[in-house]
Amino acid sequence: MDWYPLRLTTPVKQHVFGGRSIPDRLGRGGLPPGRIAETWEVSDVDGDEAHVREGPLAGARLRDLVREHPQDMLGRGPRGPRFPLLTKFIDAAAPLPVHLHPDDGAAHAQGEPNGKTEAWHILEAEPGATALAGVKPGVGRQRLRQALLDQDFDTVLRRLPVRAGQTLYVPAGTVHSFGPGTLVYEIEQTSDLQEHAMRHRMEDGAPLDDDEWRANVEALLEQWHPDHRPEFAPGLGLPTGDGGQRVILCAGPYFALERWQVAAGARLDRPVTTALVLSNAGAPVTFSSGGTTQTLPRAETALLPAALGAVRLHGPADVLAGYVPDLDTDIRDPLLSAGYGPGVVARLGEGLG
Repeated sequence: MDWYPLRLTTPVKQHVFGGRSIPDRLGRGGLPPGRIAETWEVSDVDGDEAHVREGPLAGARLRDLVREHPQDMLGRGPRGPRFPLLTKFIDAAAPLPVHLHPDDGAAHAQGEPNGKTEAWHILEAEPGATALAGVKPGVGRQRLRQALLDQDFDTVLRRLPVRAGQTLYVPAGTVHSFGPGTLVYEIEQTSDLQEHAMRHRMEDGAPLDDDEWRANVEALLEQWHPDHRPEFAPGLGLPTGDGGQRVILCAGPYFALERWQVAAGARLDRPVTTALVLSNAGAPVTFSSGGTTQTLPRAETALLPAALGAVRLHGPADVLAGYVPDLDTDIRDPLLSAGYGPGVVARLGEGLG
């Protein structure tokens, strides 16, 4: 197989909380009219499986490539029934529903291979923008239930200020929401399982009847982890020595997210030892991998199979890089060697303490 950077089909979600920031502010082309809440940049979720858009593998399903060529696609990455990462651009023009995602154990009980831990990297935020993330200390199950039924979220949930450039690692089981006025890049486990506490459907705003709504609230409480209280972090920078910089935004056992920034006329070279998701956060960028050189347009994504071995970004560049890390080799060791303390490193996510 002659592997090359893969450009994939992108499911688009036009949920009621969306706006037009992804096309109008990020510059993403080819989107339909109306609200654009989410673009699923790399997806292997059932019913929204990505296919290769171009090249010799055009039409191939991502899930089939992972199943038939696990070493070439994933390298040292984990094996499973699905591609392990789901990545999105999200426009919270209005607030997202207050909701949570199950952990792996709760997902297995529903017949799904995994739950969903996620992280949000804030691309843009209007002045005064906030997020809800975790319950306030001392809030128990009965108090949370009553607040959800009263739709009185601020009495029980932590409201955090949101600023561009910061990242929040959100473990599964954390009650959360963000918006309005927030533009986000999200990386997460491949899952669409969630329970939310709203009186309406997020897809079209249609009201839920009381029985369905109360059942949703009870399901949320069953999957809730009361001790999760994540905090936003600015990321930890690592100069690469070739005119570029890696900013490690978050990391845990399921994914890491970095922002790679390269000055004009410089370059950044990185190994590709597992599947790498590159999403462009800036102007069109040129990159080379697998003997090819391509331009990645604004707010678009390329998936680099592990078999490619390496990638070079040609400056100027500002891209987001997501992958499943070896936490010691990729994250902890280089950060400690650069002088960051163990406590600072541990705050990037899970499994780093």
